Amino acid sequence: MCGITGFWNPFNLHQDHQKLVQQMANRLQHRGPDGCGFYLNSDQGIAMGHTRLSIIGLNSGDQPIHDHQAGLILTANGEFYDYKRIRGQLVADGFQFTTKSDSEIALKLYRKHGLSFVDHLRGEFAFVIFDQTRQQMILVRDRFGIRPLFFHLSNQGIYYGSEIKSVLAHPQVPRRMSAKAQLHQMMQVMVPGDTVFEEIYSLKPGYMMIVQKGDQGLEIQEHQYWDANFPLDGEHTQRTDAEHIEAVRTALIESVALRLEADVPVACYLSGGIDSCSILGMASSIQQSPVKAFTISFDDVRYDESAIAQEMAAKCGADQDILKLSASDLYGKNFEKAIWHSERTFYNTLGVAKMLMSQHVTENNFKVVITGEGSDEVFGGYATFKRDMFLHDPAYQSGEMEAKLKASNQVFSGSILAERDVSHPAFEEVMGFTPSWIQPWMLVLEKVKPLLSKAFLEEIGDYDPVAAVAYSLDRSKLEGRHPLDRAQYSWIKTMLEGQILNWGGDRVDMAYSLESRPAFLDHHVVELGINLPPHVRIRDGVEKWVVREAMKHILPEVLYKREKFAFMAPPAHTDQQKTDAIKALMSQHLSQEKIANHGLLDQEAFQNLLTEWSSSDDHTQQTRTDIILNHAIALHAIKEAFVDQK
Repeated sequence: MCGITGFWNPFNLHQDHQKLVQQMANRLQHRGPDGCGFYLNSDQGIAMGHTRLSIIGLNSGDQPIHDHQAGLILTANGEFYDYKRIRGQLVADGFQFTTKSDSEIALKLYRKHGLSFVDHLRGEFAFVIFDQTRQQMILVRDRFGIRPLFFHLSNQGIYYGSEIKSVLAHPQVPRRMSAKAQLHQMMQVMVPGDTVFEEIYSLKPGYMMIVQKGDQGLEIQEHQYWDANFPLDGEHTQRTDAEHIEAVRTALIESVALRLEADVPVACYLSGGIDSCSILGMASSIQQSPVKAFTISFDDVRYDESAIAQEMAAKCGADQDILKLSASDLYGKNFEKAIWHSERTFYNTLGVAKMLMSQHVTENNFKVVITGEGSDEVFGGYATFKRDMFLHDPAYQSGEMEAKLKASNQVFSGSILAERDVSHPAFEEVMGFTPSWIQPWMLVLEKVKPLLSKAFLEEIGDYDPVAAVAYSLDRSKLEGRHPLDRAQYSWIKTMLEGQILNWGGDRVDMAYSLESRPAFLDHHVVELGINLPPHVRIRDGVEKWVVREAMKHILPEVLYKREKFAFMAPPAHTDQQKTDAIKALMSQHLSQEKIANHGLLDQEAFQNLLTEWSSSDDHTQQTRTDIILNHAIALHAIKEAFVDQK
């Protein structure tokens, strides 16, 4: 795990390449505190920087990595699994390696296979290869967006980095916030590839970008090398239940085993959910010594899962460490720091909690953790997926299961599940229904619109953020699919990368130099999972049925039988300390002067919202207002940190 950054500006050679790439790399020291390396070629206008977190090949993995024979230079962030086997095959083919790093296989695979080399890579990664012979730069991001990669592109140059702050460190990159993107972040859901900054984009998951030097400027080609291709309805893999269960078990064990590979100790994150408990159980079976398990405990029993996590840790003999968090931990400077690292807003302080956990883990001398992210996306774990199945699968004719679902998830009303049905014509057109996962955010948007200033509304005009999200989806991957597959695909293409793997994953983990490895997002596991029949993923209203059965032998009975419980920090309105803490942040970032300077909110409407929030006892509406306040604070803090302070 590392940070990568740099630029290629072959039409402007008269700049201090060393100074510029150094200041870009300085913004990424938290991603790579163990070393820093550069490749500079002022004659070609290229500068590549790398900050290193040493995990594999501790004494011989410095980057950039060169293949002098082929004229190739690589900087990489992430991990390539199964690299020893691949390396052995490449050595047998006559390729010579100069490091012990897993990253070097990317260079040799590129030499052997050309641009199809990405098909042979397994893991979570974002990397850049500069091909001196072809005068082209290749930017690649993993299949799900586990590792970040941002860029600014002009006709004359490309500027890139693992985090936006490193891209902004170059003086030729504009510092302007996008009005449309701010509206998206106020409602929570981004258009894939967009960021809150104008002209700065995220390389989309499963994509590579080939940047070629032309006669008049840089020529750009984007290529999607992978997508979550659910089968047509009725064409899913047909096996017996026992065969499905064994296939999932085998694939997950292999994935966890690969992610235990490191030259430093590897720990596990442990909540009270099936996913992380399964990971810990498998890791404990594979590893001879007790596995270190880190758990977050909240100060509100409605949101705290630590008791079940303790039962799991005891069952598999893990060495458990519980971090207890309260209001004073989740707001104030920690809230601001999580925003700075995430470079986007978040609806709930769970990202702050995970950032504090990453600090705690590194203070206990661990650099790597295996996590359970991705299981819900692949195996149908979210309550919204179940709801869509209940509503749109002909096998479910009664509304009884939907009613039970709402009753058991009341604590999440206003955030995860909408309290009433809403629809949008764009989603009805693209998907055939409006997925349940976006409906809560549509209700947030409904509440946000009256809060926007007149000038902001004039700037965005008739822009419809919900339609923009719907039309970003590839209809060819939705047509003819089962409703569950459509719901899962739409989430995978939007919220998985934009939320779960961003401010719920890499960005807060790497705030304290911690590499997280989501074993359920091994693409072999995913390709197996999305080809399972829908009723193997969700059976008789039981989410992740096949995972439960595959892991039944290692899970405590209470967990095996328990309904999915979302990992979420207690919202601000749930106790006075949290309310006071968020009010302190509002006084700092949402003063009348700062609201006027930013131009997003209407002062009077915002004050009316606060009055309503303070006097209401409606949990759903208060939760929704908490969400809006989190977003508003974050957008103002982002402007202060990245635009106002150059």
